[in-house]
Order: sequence, then C-alpha cells, then structure tokens
Amino acid sequence: MWSDVTQRAAAATPDAPDASGSPQRKASSVNGFLQIERLSKAYVPGKPVFADVSFVLDKGEFVCIIGHSGCGKTTILNVLAGLDTATSGNVIMDGREISGPSLDRGVVFQSHALMPWLTVRQNIAFAVKSRWPDWKSTQVTAHVEKFVALVGLSPAIDKKPSQLSGGMKQRVGIARAFSIQPKMLLLDEPFGALDALTRGTIQDELMAIVRQTQQTVFMITHDVDEAILLADRILLMSNGNETPDGYRPGGIAEVVVNPLPRDRTRASLHHLDGYYALRNHIVDFLVTRAKAH
Repeated sequence: MWSDVTQRAAAATPDAPDASGSPQRKASSVNGFLQIERLSKAYVPGKPVFADVSFVLDKGEFVCIIGHSGCGKTTILNVLAGLDTATSGNVIMDGREISGPSLDRGVVFQSHALMPWLTVRQNIAFAVKSRWPDWKSTQVTAHVEKFVALVGLSPAIDKKPSQLSGGMKQRVGIARAFSIQPKMLLLDEPFGALDALTRGTIQDELMAIVRQTQQTVFMITHDVDEAILLADRILLMSNGNETPDGYRPGGIAEVVVNPLPRDRTRASLHHLDGYYALRNHIVDFLVTRAKAH
C-alpha cells in the first residue's frame, strides 16, 4: 500500500507484506537534507507529549504532518524553526544542527503576523533587508515586487494589512516567507482560518510556487484533503495515552507515501485512481488509531 511504517529507515530493505499480504511501498532513498533524530518533548516528567520521533526530508520534498490537537505537531514545527527546544533528540538541516531561529527557515503561521503599520511592500522589504542588508534599495524593490506578483497582489502592494482580506494577508505572509529564499519553509496551518473557496485558491497558488522554486516544505494541517493535495509524504501522528500498561507517549505512528501524480490539481483530485482509498486510510487512522497503544 502507501504506508511506510518504518519511516524510511528501512528504505533499503526489500518490501515486506502488510497484514493483508500485499507488499508495502517503501519510500525512496534519502539524502538527509533534514534529519530529525529521536526527538521528544515533556512538560511533565515521565510523561512526554511525544517521544522517539525520527524522520527525514529530502531537498525539494513537501511533507505534511497530521494528527489530533495535543499530539505535538506545532511543538515539532517550533523546534524545526528554532523557536522551541526539545527535551531530547537532535535536528540537523543541511549538515548543521538547528539551535535557534535562522533566515534559512521561513515560517508562515495560521495568523498572518504582519506589522500593521507597514504596507505590503514594507512588510516584505523588512524581511528582504534582514536577509540581504547590503542590497541597494533598487535591488530590494525589484525583489519585493517579484514575490508580491508571485502571489497575485501587485495591485495591493502599497496597502496596509487593515485594507486587506484574510486571504490577502496570508498571501503576504507566504510571499514574505518565500522572499528570503529559505532552505526550508515551515507552514503551521496557514489556511486554517480561511473560508473554503479562499483556502482552495491559495493552495493552488502555493503548489505552483513550490513547483517553480523546488522549495522544501514541512507543513502542519488538520485537513486530510489538503495533505493529499499538497504532500509527497504524510506523517500520521498519534497522541499520548494512558493504557493498562502505563503511559504511552505519542509519536509518528505511520508515514504515508502519496502515490497520486505530482501534477495533481484540486479540481481533479477526487477523480484520480487511489484517491478515496488513500483518504479513507488516513481518516481511519485519525478515527480509530490516533492514540498511542
């Protein structure tokens, strides 16, 4: 099937049959651009929210993580961003351990996080100047205008956030993140607060930009269809749980490799062979298996 339950560590081993006797599809060999090694986070001693979380991302890969609230998805993203620290474990990106925030990693949160007193142009220029402080104003202007155009906001480039819709604000946040040309883009449910039509439009725009830039992306979502549309792989995360044998921390329960064509679109997604089987597999996990056992 699509599930790589060994989380790519066994990618070099032969395919093994699943419970139904069908061979499981292993992920391809990895180049280790991003390596997460035995990550854990505990707020209460002896009861980590998650433990032994290990996975890798290839350069240019789009990976979504999905799970119920409280499983630790955002904590993992914050550790990758350098905004939080793990109780144990390591995160290595491009051969260097992550130990704090860096312009090598762009972050887009559910809230747009724009500076309200600055225009669209000025919000993005602030990030660009932070990345390239020696650039001339003409270079900054050209670079800003390029990324504003990429998200279709050129007519609103001199407007302030108060003059923009929710979807437009998120487009500015995405343009700002891409404008610093990070090695990795981190998305924390960036479309969660948007209406369905706006969310769908921005998903299409994000897919187009990622394909154009070959950006490496790690994204949190609660939306199964969004994960199937956007991701090359989907990490299914379980919650920590009290069991008769004691407390079991949450973690990565399963890694699903998306078998659908990479040029898939939102409009054609539900017509693709394998879509409903893949969607049902993920929904079944969330409904029946998302607690640690």
